[in-house]
Amino acid sequence: MEAIDVHTHMFSKEYFDLLIEHGAPRYKRVVRPSGRVDVESDGAKFLTAAPGHFDYDLRVRDMTDAGVDIAIVTLTAPNCYFGDEATSLRAARLVNEDMARGQAAHPDRIRWMCSLPWEYPAAALGELERACNDGAVGVMVLANINGRSLTDPGFAPVWEAIDKRGLPVLVHPTTPPGANQMDVKVHNLIGPIGFMFDTTLAVGRMIYDGFFDTFPNLKIIASHGGGALPYLVGRLDQCFFMDEGRRTRISRPPSEYLRQIYYDAVVYRPEALAMCIEVGGAENVMYGSDYPHTIGDMKGCLARVDALPAGQVDAVRGGNARRIFRL
Repeated sequence: MEAIDVHTHMFSKEYFDLLIEHGAPRYKRVVRPSGRVDVESDGAKFLTAAPGHFDYDLRVRDMTDAGVDIAIVTLTAPNCYFGDEATSLRAARLVNEDMARGQAAHPDRIRWMCSLPWEYPAAALGELERACNDGAVGVMVLANINGRSLTDPGFAPVWEAIDKRGLPVLVHPTTPPGANQMDVKVHNLIGPIGFMFDTTLAVGRMIYDGFFDTFPNLKIIASHGGGALPYLVGRLDQCFFMDEGRRTRISRPPSEYLRQIYYDAVVYRPEALAMCIEVGGAENVMYGSDYPHTIGDMKGCLARVDALPAGQVDAVRGGNARRIFRL
C-alpha cells in the first residue's frame, strides 16, 4: 500500500517575505550564527525555515528516499493571520497558487490543502472557491485564529461552506492564547507542550459546543495524534456524565465524537500511536510526517505505522487518506 502524508508543510519565498514585512513586530526573522533562519513570535523561536519548505524538487527526492508516495501539503503557523484584509488574502493566495504549481509540476506526488483569510469571511469564501477550482483537496486552519476560537460565530459562514463541500480540515496548532501567562516561552515549551494544548482545547471546545452536530459533513483532522485528546478521553466522558452543564449542547459522550474525527500519526512513540488508534479507530488515523520542520520525521513516522498490526497498516499508511480526501 502506498504511503500518503497528510501532515507536511510548504511555503513560498514570496509568502515568507510577506510574513516578515507585515507580521512585525510580532513575527521577526532571526539569522543564527550557524546561518539557520528562524522566525520568532513575540521573542520566542517559532519556526525554522528549511530548504524543504521552498523546494518541491527537493521534497519529492526526500519523499522517494523515505518511501512516501504522495504528500498533501499545507502551510504552517502563523498561516495568513497577520496584517489587514488585503495582506491576509494575498498571503493565502501566494501559498495556494504556489501549491497548485507544485502539484502541476509533480502530479503523481503532490496534493494540497488551501489556506484562507479566516478573519475576513467574505474574502475567505472567495478564496475557498478559487482554491478548490484550482485543485485544493482540503483546508488547513490553525487551532486559534489570533486568539479567536474556531467556534466563534463570526467564522460560521466559512464552516458552512466547508461543510457543504465535505472537505477535510487539518486543525494545526499555533501559539496558544495566554502563552505569556502560562510561561511557555521558557525552554521554548510552545512547540512540545503549547501546541498540544492548543489543538486539545480547540477540538474539545468543538465537541462540547455541538460543532460536529451543526456541521455533520466536516472531516476534522486533529494534528499530532489529536494532541492530548486520546489521553484525556476518560476524563472528558466523566465530566460529561457527572456535570449536566456539559450536556447543554450535546447528547452523546465526547468519546463518540472522538471516533467521528480524524488524526495523523505524528506522535513519535508507538505507545502513543496505539492509544490514538484505540480511541479514534484505525479507520480514522493517517500517516503524517511534519516534514520539513526540525522535528519532522518522514522515515520514523512511517516506520511506526509499518510496525502496527497487519490489519491496520494499509489503512493508516494510505487507504484512509485516499478515502477521506477522495484521491
